[in-house]
Amino acid sequence: MSAVIRKIVTVVEETRIEMGKAISPPTRRAAAIAVIENPFAGKYVEDLSPLVAIGEELGELLAKRAVAALGIDGAKAHSYGKAAAVGENGELEHAAAILHPKMGAPVRKTLGKGAALIPSSKKRSGPGTTLDIPLGHKDAAFVRSHFDGMEVQINDAPRANEIMVALAVTDSGRPLPRVGGLTAAEIKGDDGLR
Repeated sequence: MSAVIRKIVTVVEETRIEMGKAISPPTRRAAAIAVIENPFAGKYVEDLSPLVAIGEELGELLAKRAVAALGIDGAKAHSYGKAAAVGENGELEHAAAILHPKMGAPVRKTLGKGAALIPSSKKRSGPGTTLDIPLGHKDAAFVRSHFDGMEVQINDAPRANEIMVALAVTDSGRPLPRVGGLTAAEIKGDDGLR
């Protein structure tokens, strides 16, 4: 089963000044969001493997869209995160089936690596809901400068029988990071932690 996509929205956020200080180069993050039909809305279905396959499909599509929006090679991406909101006739497990079993592999392939877990969030909500996409460094979870998030919203999604799925990618960490810890330059990238 392929995703029935009603719309795709891509958002790029660029921070040039923070607390009166110029950020050079600017920090940038992009989110690609797909609004899809929920094939299991309104009914309990034991086998969610069609949604798992849709997650794999969306992982590739959304990762390529987000990287293209940043105008960088995927290997130059710093951090990532994913989120989904199911409409009122769906269940959280529908979002989990899309986000967890197979979505990560095509994202990592597009980004050239990705040893760390992809942070995620999910919820049930209606049109105009805000998705908070958690962000973390793609190769080392302990890089505090990349603990962040991106907020996205589509005014008419998700409808009752839809799922809104988002993937965010950045080209840097937070502007003006200064809380210590492992730096991006110190990453070994072997275990996904350091």
